[in-house]
Formats: sequence, structure tokens, C-alpha cells
Amino acid sequence: MSGEALLKAVRAGSTVQAAGLLDGMTDGERRASLPTLKELRKELRAAPWNAESRTAYPALHAAGAACHTGAAGAAAWIAGADMRWSQASPGVLLHVLGDRESDWLADVAHRLATRPVTSRIPYALLSGLVGLSGCEVPTTDAYVRGWFEDIGASWQGTGSVAERLRQDPAVARMVTAFFESPQLAGEIAWQFGDGPGSWYNALAKVTREGVLDRKVMVDACVARLLRGGAAADQRVFLRLLSCLAPTRDEERERTADWTALATEATPTVASHAQSVLASLALEGELTSDQLAELSSGVLFRTEKKLVRAQLVLLGKILRRDPTAAETLLPAVAQAFGHEDTDVQERALKLVERHLPALPAAGDARDRLSGLAGDLSPGLRLRARRLLGDEPLDSVPAVEEEVLPAVPERVRLAAAPESAAELAEEVGALLVSGGGVATFERALDGLVRHAHRDRERLMEALDPVVARRWWKDDASRHARGSGPFRLSPHGLDVVVAAVFEQVGMHTLRAAVQQGTTETNCRHSGLSRAFEARLWEVAYRIRTEPPPFLLATPTWDTGLLEADDLVARLTEYRRLETRPGAADFAQALLRVRRDDRATAAAAAARARALGSPEGYRLAQWLTSEAPLLPAIRRRTSGTRVLVEIGELEEVQGLFPPEFRLLGRPVALFKDRWYCRHWNTADRQHWLAVAPGRRELLAARLLHDISTVAVDESRGEAAVLPLLAETDGTAGEALHLAVAYGLAARHPEDRLAAVDALLVLAARGDLDAGRLGSDLGELVERGALKPSRLAESIRTAAATGAYATVWSVSRALLPRLLSGLAADASGPGPVRGLGDLLAVAADCAERSGARGALDHLSRAAERRGSSRVVVQARRLRTALTQEAAA
Repeated sequence: MSGEALLKAVRAGSTVQAAGLLDGMTDGERRASLPTLKELRKELRAAPWNAESRTAYPALHAAGAACHTGAAGAAAWIAGADMRWSQASPGVLLHVLGDRESDWLADVAHRLATRPVTSRIPYALLSGLVGLSGCEVPTTDAYVRGWFEDIGASWQGTGSVAERLRQDPAVARMVTAFFESPQLAGEIAWQFGDGPGSWYNALAKVTREGVLDRKVMVDACVARLLRGGAAADQRVFLRLLSCLAPTRDEERERTADWTALATEATPTVASHAQSVLASLALEGELTSDQLAELSSGVLFRTEKKLVRAQLVLLGKILRRDPTAAETLLPAVAQAFGHEDTDVQERALKLVERHLPALPAAGDARDRLSGLAGDLSPGLRLRARRLLGDEPLDSVPAVEEEVLPAVPERVRLAAAPESAAELAEEVGALLVSGGGVATFERALDGLVRHAHRDRERLMEALDPVVARRWWKDDASRHARGSGPFRLSPHGLDVVVAAVFEQVGMHTLRAAVQQGTTETNCRHSGLSRAFEARLWEVAYRIRTEPPPFLLATPTWDTGLLEADDLVARLTEYRRLETRPGAADFAQALLRVRRDDRATAAAAAARARALGSPEGYRLAQWLTSEAPLLPAIRRRTSGTRVLVEIGELEEVQGLFPPEFRLLGRPVALFKDRWYCRHWNTADRQHWLAVAPGRRELLAARLLHDISTVAVDESRGEAAVLPLLAETDGTAGEALHLAVAYGLAARHPEDRLAAVDALLVLAARGDLDAGRLGSDLGELVERGALKPSRLAESIRTAAATGAYATVWSVSRALLPRLLSGLAADASGPGPVRGLGDLLAVAADCAERSGARGALDHLSRAAERRGSSRVVVQARRLRTALTQEAAA
């Protein structure tokens, strides 16, 4: 009867009544009630959230915990995810569990404490169980976090944090666990607050009072900083360490730790460590060897503020103790290899000032001579003259231009002979995609094997497609409601057609009527690409061809005329009807630049006597048309292009291909566009190989978003555009310009790759690119700091002359608005970085000659980065050239 009464009370949601009944039940009666409580729990899991029955959860939570006689079962019940949002209160749980043995309660407490923080076990329950059992306080993340939240929740009304810490016997254990946890600092740092009553000051205060061991606290802070981690976590321990205010003796004892932090830690922590060591050094507490070791690490860092501070410190020490020059000057010279030439010059000036203190010959001078090779060319010559390694009238040597090897075309391998090999390639493509060569090879292989033995092909492909989203859903596809209704989804539609998982209604409509969606700027490329896939899928279901006509010969998408004629000859022999989209794609891919080869192939094509043969002969013997007119247009901060009609892609071409030749109008595109997947872009380039400028014009708006809208991934197509054939005109150069100032590093690297490939192929118009960059910076479309990073990366590959050629056209536009007087308009942000890269490239490439508006910047007063680098560039351009 007691079990039935308990179940009734639980169903009614009466937690108080259920607790009273549990008090009068024996362990046996509680165990007997557990199965019915589990059934109720299962019933409630299936109930809607707003059901009245869910009011039973708090009572069920308490009753189930009390009826479990095993600690593991009780802990699992209490921490159940389905009861997390409707738990019994900690007081009720402690009441119903309070009559258990201490060891049992301790076991439950520790099991609950080891649960992740996301289990949301109330700290009041955990601490209550610990108090009832008298066990050792757990040090898990969940318990420690709850302890901090509980102490911090009493800031108002019930004493300060420091007072609560003094009264808590577990304070030392909890604080130690906090230092040892890799995650807690970031999770509870927001609670630490500011001001006199903050956690930082409270912990420092109780440490001074002896509640916490001072040495342990200081060591723990330093150890956590040495361990590294997220910057937010590091700030917590650094601030706590600052509040502890280590004495000079405590700082001196940890000299090795401060050195490690100054050289390896995050910038904020390193700056603090550097300031501590600087104080010790100025007080004579560091030896020259220790300071040299410190400097070697700090001067290797990229943060200019830290490097400059270290050079200032070394200068002070050397002025006070010239005898330290033999040890410290080689350490100063470590900055000769810094990427910032301002830092290099500071270090060189320090060496110049204190070089007389060195012996005329010795190891220190030899080391300086060796490190001088890391300086920029102008400073390197200055250093070698200083060290006597170069005559005073010597001039910088010109460094050889280094460009990447020109990419070569790779011939496509034949389609896989076996169905098993083809299935393996298709599986990889469906999962992770692939390039043009892999895609076209697999597509041709599917057609060949479907024609040869479709059943065997299905058997080989079955494991590959077992979990594809379209598998075994043929009824929906047959009704035209499947996911292939609007898009072929790449190779999926062809593979699905092999398994008859695409309805004939869908395929017939796609082939005969085309798509019904609204055009966007990508439609010209996407529809031509997709039309061939739809046709291939349709032909596999109706009359599979023996192979495809448009499979390219080369990985760039180009098709040799002889290969296409041979395929048409075989089609003629087998009496196979060529697909309209496949043949149209073959025409767009076939090479016509070798006129002799094209004429010979045209004669053989004409001899076939088929309509396709006559059409191919006409295509091969016609003159390749000039590019349609391109006009620059502006849209907000962007500079884009419009392109006229390409008449040759009209006439007898299928409707889906004619869009490729339609004009690109900037303000007539529809807003809606489904082409968000950038992986398709590489296949679009193979639709019209050899027409690079046409492709760039259609993709230019997308590529511009990486700089203007800070999108990601759209510039990945730039290296492919650079590697393909065709004219490199306004559209392509604008696309590279946008990519060089992209928000994300991977897009900038793609643009740098494109720039270098264009230069290696002789297709780069450096003046045009520089002028475009200047215009876009002036319009606010590009951020100069990002641009500087990209051209610095390009220069670092050895392309100094190329980068200088671009900078020569870019800089005058940015310098023209700079007033000669410092009181006038200031420089464009990032101009100093651009000038630094240009000066370095000019020095290394031996560039000479005047640069418009440079003298105005160089003659400004002050020592800003713009002025210093302008003077350096002017010196490089006007000095005598090397013989």
C-alpha cells in the first residue's frame, strides 16, 4: 500500500507528501517501489512539455533518488538529463537521503561531483552531501565552480568575499584546485569583478593575512602563466599575481620563469615579465649573460612593442656599463632579422653607438658580421661598411627575381577499367569533392560502365551510395518533389540515375525544358555545367552513350581537336546520337589556337558527313572572336565590370548554353542566388576554358566580397583563374586586387598565389594591378594593412621586382593626398607598411628612378613610420646602382 500511495503522491506532484511517505518506508519497500517509478519516468519522457503530468517531475526526482539503494544508481537518477529542468530542491533531496550511511552519502557526493558542469548539479546539494557524510571535499570542476559561485553570491548583504573566504575551511583546497583546472579560469572569470571587493583583491587580502600560503599562491600564478592557454585565462592569473604584489626578492627568485614568460608567453604576459626583468636589470640584479639570453628570445618575437622596449633596455645597460658590449651587442644583433625594418635600424644604430667598445678583432665582431646578413639590403651595406667588411664606396647588390614555375597542363588519365575502381573514385568525389580532372574522369567512367554493364556498375556502387540522402526515396523523386527538382547536386544526379532514384519526369523536364529558376550572375556558367549533368543522367535512363564527347584532354578543361574528331568518328560507327549539351560543351572546350592542327581536324570532321561533323569543322575553321567590350562600373565602394554579348555562344547552341554569352549587367542581377557552394567554381572554369576574362567578369562580384563584406572562401578560385588560358584583363586584375586585401588569411594567400603565377606566365600587368589597388583603397573597398600583409608575403618568396612594379603604380595614388606639412591631411592607415615593403623590394631589386609624391612624404617633419619609410625608399631609388 505504501508503494501505491507513493506513486499517487508523485503523480500528483506533491513533493512534501512523497517525502513524508518515504520517511516511513523501509529499504525493501523503497526497492519495491522503484520499478513503478521507472515506468512513470518513461511515460513522462514521451509526454509533451506542456502536459500537466510533467508537474510530477520534482516529486519523481526525489522519490527515485531515495528508492535507489545503490550509490551509483542514485547518482545517475539525480543527474538524469530529462529531470535537469524540473529537479527537486536540494533541501528535499538532502532530507530524503539524510538517513543513509556516511560512506554511501560520500560515494553519491563524489559521483555527482565528477559529473560535467553541464549536468547542472546544484552546489547546495553537493556541499550538503559532503557535510552530511563528513567526507573530503571534492576538487572536480563542477564542485569548485559551484564553490566559487556560492562564495561570490554573498557580496551583497552577508559580508565581503574576503570574510567568507576566512570562514571557509576548504578555501586552500578549492583555490589550489582552481589553479590546477585547465578550464575553470575562463568559465568563472566574469565573476571576479573589479574594485576593492573583487575576487582578486579578496584572494590577495587573505593571502597577506596568512589564510592562504603566499609562496604557494605566487608559485601557482607563475606556473599557470608558464603553462600558457587562452589569453582570457592568462589575464586572470596575471591580474591576481599583480594584486599579490611580489616583492623584489620573490621576483629575483623566479628570474628563469620571467625569462621564459618574456620569450614565449602571450604579449600581455610577456610585457609584464619583461618589465619585471627590466627593473631587475637596471638594479644590477641580472648578469650580462642573463640579459643576453633574455634579449635573444625577446628580439625574436614579432611584437614590435616588446622588441623596441628590449632595445631601449639594452641601450640603458650599455650606456651604464660599456664593458658589457662584448656580450650584449651580439644579442642586439638578433633584431637584424626582424621583419620590421624600423626595428632593424634601431638595432643597427645601437650597434653603431657602442661598437667602439668592442675589441678590433674577436668573436663578438665575427658574430655581428654574420648576423648583418639578415638586414635589409640598404642597412646590410651600412652595417658591413661599419664593420669593415665592405669598402665605403660599395653599393647594394641586386637580388635575382624568384618566381614559381609555370604550371603545366596534365593529360587526363583514361576512365577506370573496372567498376570497383570507378566506385572507389566516385565514393571519394561524393564525400569530399575533387578537381576538374577527377570529376570528368569519374563522369566519363559512369557513362562507359552504364553502357557496358549497368547491373555490375550498380553492384559496385551500392556500398558507396548506401547512405546518400537520395537513396531509397524514389517515390518522392518520381512525383517530382525530391531534392533533384531544382539542382542536379553535381555527380549525385548521375549516380542516382544509375539506381533509378531520379524520376523520369524530373529528368525529361530538365533536359527538354531547362530550369525554371530566376537568373542570377552565375547562371551563365552554372546552367551550362548543370545542363550536361542532367543530359547524362537522362541518357543513362534512356539510351546510354558509349562515352562522352566533352571529356577534356587536359586538366584545365581544354579538349584537343583530334580527340573530339576521333570520338565523333566512333559515334558515327556505332550510330550513336550525340547529346546536345555534351556536344555544345565539347565545342566550348576544343582548342583552336593551333590553326594548322585545327584545319586538319576540321577536314576529317567534315568528311564524317554528320551534322555534328559539319558543325565542328565550321567551328574549328572560324576565327576566334575578340572578347566582348568590357566597361568598368562602380557600386558603392566597389569597382566592378560589365561585359557585352559573346555572339559565338548563341545561334545553334542549346538554350542553357546561350546564357554564357549574354551580357553581364551590374544592376540587372536578381538578389536571389542558390550558388553558395564555392566548390562548384572550379568546374565552372572548365565550361569555357581559354576565356579567362569572361569567367573572371562573372565571378568578380563574388570575389570582391572577401574584402568588402569580409566573406570567406570566394577567393579560392583565383589561382585556378591564373593557371587557365586566355586574356588577363581588367576583370582578372580587379579580382586579384580584391583578394590581396581579403579579410581571411587563406583568401589572401590564394590571391598571392594568383599574382605570382600571373607574373611567372608573363600575364601580369603590374601597372594595371597597382592602379586598381590604389583606386580601391581610395574608395574604401580595401584595407591597406591587409594589402601590405599580402604583398609582403609575395615579396618574401623572392618576387621583389614584381612587387616593386605593383607598388610603383600603387603608391603615388596614396601619397598624392598627403600634405607636406604634418598639420594637413594625414596618411592612409597602413601606408607606412606599404612603403616599408616597397622600400625593401626597391633595395633588393635595384629599382631606380623618381616616384611621384614620394619627396613630399619624405620631407615631412617627425619620425613617423610613413616618413621614415618614405625617406628609406627615396634613398633606395636615388642611390647609384651596382655595377
